[in-house]
Amino acid sequence: MQRIRLRYTKRGRLRFTSHRDFQRAFERALRRAEVPMAYSAGFTPHPKVSYANAAPTGTGSEAEYLEIALTAPRDPEQLRALLDESLPTGLDITEAVEARTSGLADRLTASVWELRLDGVPPEEARRAADAFNAAETVEVQRLAKNGVRTFDARAAVASLEVRDLTETHSSQADRPTDQPCAILRLVVRHVTPAVRPDDVLSGLRAVADLAPPVPAAVTRLAQGLFDAETGTVTDPLAPDREAVEAHSTAEPTATAAAPA
Repeated sequence: MQRIRLRYTKRGRLRFTSHRDFQRAFERALRRAEVPMAYSAGFTPHPKVSYANAAPTGTGSEAEYLEIALTAPRDPEQLRALLDESLPTGLDITEAVEARTSGLADRLTASVWELRLDGVPPEEARRAADAFNAAETVEVQRLAKNGVRTFDARAAVASLEVRDLTETHSSQADRPTDQPCAILRLVVRHVTPAVRPDDVLSGLRAVADLAPPVPAAVTRLAQGLFDAETGTVTDPLAPDREAVEAHSTAEPTATAAAPA
């Protein structure tokens, strides 16, 4: 059984796609692309797809991950292209690699987020970010299934800074450009309970009364293992790529060494 790990995006209006909506769209794409999927056992077999840490509905993402199990081997790049063609624009498969290591989900321990705050002057956002970073704890509330839950949003945030507009991930022509705009870049560790970008915005409102006039445009730029030295995250697919390259290098050497 071959396992393939995929990186995909949620862009534009498709950021409003729920995780369940994406699951349905992806399973349709698997059928259209005639992927030889492995299925679970039982009365209602399902294709063996493992989703890891999906972004909240309404947020964009450049770094969503999943893993599929196949009953017959396929070239990862050809498979990526077929699946990408079978999905709507905005749900784009950007990378595929054969799984040669274990524990993909264990390597997703932090995310890098970009928050675009239209109508907020960068100076005001910087003042709020400084207040958030200086606080030992920032309590926020979120409505959960069992009622309102209070938790600390500060401890999970490894870094929070204001970036220049020229450093933003992407320009959005349909958003205002003739008014102030602040770009926040934050690295958030994946903890329990999960701290989401909107929780950080609630924290900024609590410590500095920062209240953007329009909803923030939120995009996940990356997720992976948190690197304390650099303050960012590493590529979770890098170990698989390295393992594939090492195997490819070893094969010709083994062939050359084989007796005639």
